Amino acid sequence: MFKRLKQLLNPTPPAPQGDEILVNAYATVAHLPPRDFPHVTGGLRGLADPELAKHLNGFMHHVADAGQGKMTRTRYHVIRHIQRVQQHASLALAPADMPAMLAWARDANAILFMADGSVLDPQGRALLKPAAADGDSQAALPYPPAAWDRKARTDAVLAQRQVTVPADLPPVVSEPELRLRTPEDVLRRMLALFVVAIRAESLTGERPIAVADLQQRFPPAFAGLTELERDFLAKDAPTAQEITQFLWRYEAILVLQWALGLQDALPFPDAICDVAAISSTVIERGTEGLRKQPVVRGATEVLDALDLHYRLHWASRQALLKKTAVPAGLNDSVLQERHHALNWLVRFEDREWDEVDTPT
Repeated sequence: MFKRLKQLLNPTPPAPQGDEILVNAYATVAHLPPRDFPHVTGGLRGLADPELAKHLNGFMHHVADAGQGKMTRTRYHVIRHIQRVQQHASLALAPADMPAMLAWARDANAILFMADGSVLDPQGRALLKPAAADGDSQAALPYPPAAWDRKARTDAVLAQRQVTVPADLPPVVSEPELRLRTPEDVLRRMLALFVVAIRAESLTGERPIAVADLQQRFPPAFAGLTELERDFLAKDAPTAQEITQFLWRYEAILVLQWALGLQDALPFPDAICDVAAISSTVIERGTEGLRKQPVVRGATEVLDALDLHYRLHWASRQALLKKTAVPAGLNDSVLQERHHALNWLVRFEDREWDEVDTPT
């Protein structure tokens, strides 16, 4: 297994010289910092390289399989880090240059896979040992400083609301790692969600809106439909479950309208959204008017909203699982839709709309 993995990790590895160290660095930042330390680069791969996804998938399977069916907290979070990787670098360096390389790894928010099979954090501490056991108890998965600052701000908000979440619930993606959806993509997705939501809403009444009428009124929306949305609109009589599923999309629409600056704020998620206000925003402006909306909100605002909803969603889910009172009056269905939309906005796990996950 390990021999096959080394071949996967180092398709063109630099030849070690004497006691040189071979390192595979897995960085979550969108752009690698300068590698201003003595080394030889064996390979660099970013998200534009179609082979990177296969490579990362192989690495994740190796980490999971090495546990022999036992998923520890450390192993789980190493896998989560690999899912967020945007850059892979294969390096060879002298032992004396290891401290400089570790400093670079901190800036790159990288974990390191070593030739002996261990996985190190950017301080050089073992997250996972070669024998697949958890490593140093002081080892920690890296997150950019901005992510920790954001988590601290969110924790303060939660304390004011008397919502308790674990202190070790990790940060979310941060500015150096972010690749926000384009304004055009956000608008297209919002319109697609709107036509399926308004169709679902009409099916609960006596006079359903015909899909052909929606297509005539909002043609750009139909260009952005997902497979599941097209299947829903193709049905004359969807099931009650399908109608409910797409009716809840108004909550996701609110998030995307907010991201486009069409809504001033995201209210605390303890009540359903104002459907009439969301609908009038689309209907009154029309598709041509909406196309004049030029930008999405800044990264900080979007990430603040994601961090808050991620932690609130954890609290809501835990209360439902334990059958205890949901804190602060949180509405779990509202949180599910908002979390879904926010994860899509930040390209969580690089998934498209129908496959977006909302783990907590």
